[in-house]
Amino acid sequence: MAENRIRVLIAKPGLDGHDRGAKVVAQALRDAGMEVIYTGLRRTPEQIVSAAIQEDVQVIGLSSLSGAHNHLFQKVAGLLEEKGYTDILLIGGGIIPDKDRKKLEEMGFDCIFSPGTSTSKIVEFIQDRVNG
Repeated sequence: MAENRIRVLIAKPGLDGHDRGAKVVAQALRDAGMEVIYTGLRRTPEQIVSAAIQEDVQVIGLSSLSGAHNHLFQKVAGLLEEKGYTDILLIGGGIIPDKDRKKLEEMGFDCIFSPGTSTSKIVEFIQDRVNG
């Protein structure tokens, strides 16, 4: 049974030191039966991609409140593509202006969640995309 669980990596790229939202999302995903790997604060895109590959995850969730989302998220998406891992679902969240959402979606992010998004919506989105 455990081997069929959705595996999700939650990461905080860059110098952002606020992780309460990422931890809330990680707990909600665990409560929904997913296996969650949380990388902790201040990870480089290279560390995030390496961990995702080592952990054989189906989903990477990035959280950014620092304003560096365009650069850091793009770097993660680019490294995944470069290494041939284009089948990993990419989601993001945090303080991300509407004008940047389209750009991130063009980079390969399937969804960008705003502050205040219910955790049940995030769980449902991941389950639909991975199992659908």
